[in-house]
Amino acid sequence: MPGSLATTPPPERALSADCAACTGLCCVALAFARSADFAFDKAAGEECVNLDDDFLCRIHPHLRDRGFKGCTVFDCFGAGQHVTQHTFDGASWRDGDPVRARMFAVFPIVRQLHELLWYLREALAMPAAAALHPALRSSWNEVAAAADAAPEAILALDIDVLRDPAAELLREAARLTRESGPGADARTRLRVPRSRLAPGADLLGADLRGADLRGAELRGTLLIAADLRDADLTRAELIGADLRDARLHGARLEHAIYLTQPQVDAAQGDSRTRLPSALRRPSHWA
Repeated sequence: MPGSLATTPPPERALSADCAACTGLCCVALAFARSADFAFDKAAGEECVNLDDDFLCRIHPHLRDRGFKGCTVFDCFGAGQHVTQHTFDGASWRDGDPVRARMFAVFPIVRQLHELLWYLREALAMPAAAALHPALRSSWNEVAAAADAAPEAILALDIDVLRDPAAELLREAARLTRESGPGADARTRLRVPRSRLAPGADLLGADLRGADLRGAELRGTLLIAADLRDADLTRAELIGADLRDARLHGARLEHAIYLTQPQVDAAQGDSRTRLPSALRRPSHWA
């Protein structure tokens, strides 16, 4: 079964948030606007009023109830603690400038690099993409070196130089994996035309209950509030898919390609939803 054994050992690196080792960078460096996801406006560089002296959120268990759903679906992919502990050697933005300004500028860049590393590690765990593993490992090493660089080097980085070739490798690894097993049964009756199951498609609110989506290429697909209950998404490529409020109750996602924790956190599900072992079941799920 795809994803069960990796032919290349996955690189070791913390790519999930450890808020206890961070200085609340996402609560200060980033801006957010009052909306259904945030209860008020906050400018970039402005400290959130909910940030405590220990750099932890004082209302964390109640974020959704207090109107901060956007905070619950954000993941820095470990960039927060990396910038705090490695890039700035344990310094805090509360130490003032120049650390403050440089730390706030570096954080979103390292987050992009760490997200790219997360996808590369996923691809390195795909047996069907074994022929690409040397190139994927080389890309990993380049991106990791960039994330580990000094602040000045990170700020001068042209991230597209790293991201563009990595994205090509990720797409090819996904294709090989999607085609490595049986695809959707063409005889399976769908409530939407099969022609709409394509990269970047608008499937807002689509009825895909019980759909056979094995091997589907759903890269960048708009699946907001889509009904995917009991759907089979084995080897379906979900990189960049918008799963906000999608109904995943009973869906098979344990071997979905490039499914991330923020996508899962933004969706709805239950105890029957099958997730990859690396992802946790959100607390707001039934």
